Amino acid sequence: MSKGRILVVEDNMDTYELVRFILEKNGYDTFLAVNGRDGVDAASKQMPDLIIMDLALPEMDGWTATRLIKSDARTGSIPLIALTAHVLPGDRQRAIDSGCDDYITKPMDLLDLVESVDSWMSRM
Repeated sequence: MSKGRILVVEDNMDTYELVRFILEKNGYDTFLAVNGRDGVDAASKQMPDLIIMDLALPEMDGWTATRLIKSDARTGSIPLIALTAHVLPGDRQRAIDSGCDDYITKPMDLLDLVESVDSWMSRM
């Protein structure tokens, strides 16, 4: 039995496969959107339990996609974790200001990722 459905918005297939592997190993189902625009659409249509969002995406960046997801009454309460290589001063705050509920940097610590997902999922 699945612990929940997670939308991963990620344009790098190696990163997605690693995230998918570790989350599915820990009991979650995952599905993919490869750009920000598709991520917004998938969030609205699929209503995942949680979203993991890269911030540097084609079509529409993750900051914009996050703002759109969080401003929609249907999807606004879905926990959203930024998973990003943006680590400059101010990037974390920019992500939080965009609506991200949590922020994990790449290269990621897989244990941190699972702990963050488990923590957000336990609040539901």
